[in-house]
Amino acid sequence: MREHINIYCDESCHLQNDKQSVMVLGAIHCPASKKDEIFLRIDELKRKYILIPKYNKHPKENRTYYEIKWNKVSKSQIDFYRDIIDYFFDDDDLSFRVLVVPDKSLLDYEKYGHTHDTFYYKMYFSMLKAILQPEFAHNIYIDIKDTRSREKVHKLENVLRNDKYDYNKEIIKKVQQVRSHEVELVQLADLLIGAVSYVSRGLNTSEAKNELIELIRHRSRYSLLKSTLIKERKFNIFIWESSKYISTI
Repeated sequence: MREHINIYCDESCHLQNDKQSVMVLGAIHCPASKKDEIFLRIDELKRKYILIPKYNKHPKENRTYYEIKWNKVSKSQIDFYRDIIDYFFDDDDLSFRVLVVPDKSLLDYEKYGHTHDTFYYKMYFSMLKAILQPEFAHNIYIDIKDTRSREKVHKLENVLRNDKYDYNKEIIKKVQQVRSHEVELVQLADLLIGAVSYVSRGLNTSEAKNELIELIRHRSRYSLLKSTLIKERKFNIFIWESSKYISTI
């Protein structure tokens, strides 16, 4: 029986007309057998910083969660976010892969008979293909972003299976939509993707975010501005360069 790998995906600045120059796609992945243990550890960190309210007499009706997000990073919660980053780097079962398109304005879709949507799927595939391994079965979870999420998930599932000749669904077991506030590792993916996007856009307006980025740089030993080796396992970065790859869109 194949071992299962869970992949939790998120994205930033992925829309064609969002007035952002970059597009960032990324994923956290781990053995499926370790998922519950990892979720519990992140839950414990939230409780340590009192980010999950105590339950009252009707926990199912009053259960609320703190959602980890890059946009929520602030000086008042910097210790919590530093602990989350340290936990990611300390846990050998967790790995991260991110793809950055530095300047969407350079893309000439019409010249190559493509659209932003087809480019989006090709970039998603390029991000995931370094994670997928034929000897494992993969469960892929994608944060619900908009009304087209179901269509995107179905299209991506077909693209991945066709490339891997996975007609029996042995390598790609499922591609499923999830709500990020319910899935801790989608939240962690949002945090790391947000950090890479922030650096890629040349931003430095937040002292707390700058501090977190320096921690990520220190722990990863990367600038976050250059591609890593393809075999980098912990913090894998791929900077997509249009001058090299535009003809393959």
